[in-house]
Amino acid sequence: MATSIDQELRYVLPRRSVRQHLTDVWKYRELWQQLVRKELHVRYQKSVLGFAWSLANPLFLLVVYSVVFGFLGQSFSWFGIWLLSGILVWNFFATSLSTGTQAITANGYLVGKVNFPREILPLASVGAAFVHLMLSSLLLVAVLVVTRFHVDWSYVWLIPPAILTLVVLAAAIAILLSAVNVYARDTTHLLELVLLAWFWLSPIIYPFELVTENLEKNRAWDYLLLINPVAPILMVVQRAVYGAASVSVPDPASETGRSMKRLLPDLSQWWYLRNVGIVFAFACVLLVIAIKVFDRAEANFAEVM
Repeated sequence: MATSIDQELRYVLPRRSVRQHLTDVWKYRELWQQLVRKELHVRYQKSVLGFAWSLANPLFLLVVYSVVFGFLGQSFSWFGIWLLSGILVWNFFATSLSTGTQAITANGYLVGKVNFPREILPLASVGAAFVHLMLSSLLLVAVLVVTRFHVDWSYVWLIPPAILTLVVLAAAIAILLSAVNVYARDTTHLLELVLLAWFWLSPIIYPFELVTENLEKNRAWDYLLLINPVAPILMVVQRAVYGAASVSVPDPASETGRSMKRLLPDLSQWWYLRNVGIVFAFACVLLVIAIKVFDRAEANFAEVM
């Protein structure tokens, strides 16, 4: 009897390969688009400002951090542009993980009634966060146009592969955590703490080189900090948008009254591209692992919820 039941379960919920999962997601891409629209609609339902709230969050953080760090004397020329470029990237990543982790549990009524690839749910959360990223980027573009700020066009071409890498990384973690969250609901609360620590360990409101200089004048620290997979992506965006690896700041101790403050490694485009490539390879491996874990876990989603 146990054998026949086990065989029936295998027939109803067969194990699928990673390739089959990806193929099924592609077949249901129209459903993914509908879920993205649904998530965006629900988020701003009965909201007066609607999508304008996509701009409110980064703008508010920009003002707060600029005032605080300016008061502490830790800011530098055009600090707001530097800060905004990092905040937009981080907000996408953090939102993708936060909403993606709860995607399965929040849509439990669909999991037990409709036949579709379940990983589409966390992927829809990533898609909705990506829409917010695009809308928020309009704010950054507007600031650059109004201020006539000069970006470094020789590094701008690195932004698309960097953002693609971030999307793959966010999708992999979201798929993995969405499955774990079904069985351990504390995952959501733990993620909030992890993201808080992750934010301060990422070079967003402080320059990457500031940390390496304070720790030790040794390039080995650079590679240690690059273990953070979000850091190389942030650095690419900052290097392209801010347009410089260092900036001139007032320095009373200097003969000229000014000195150069290092922000990022003053290295070639290929150094930045190499780091992004390493993160992309890691994200792809993590995505494969996440799909395999998801495949094993989804058999009992309906029963657990």
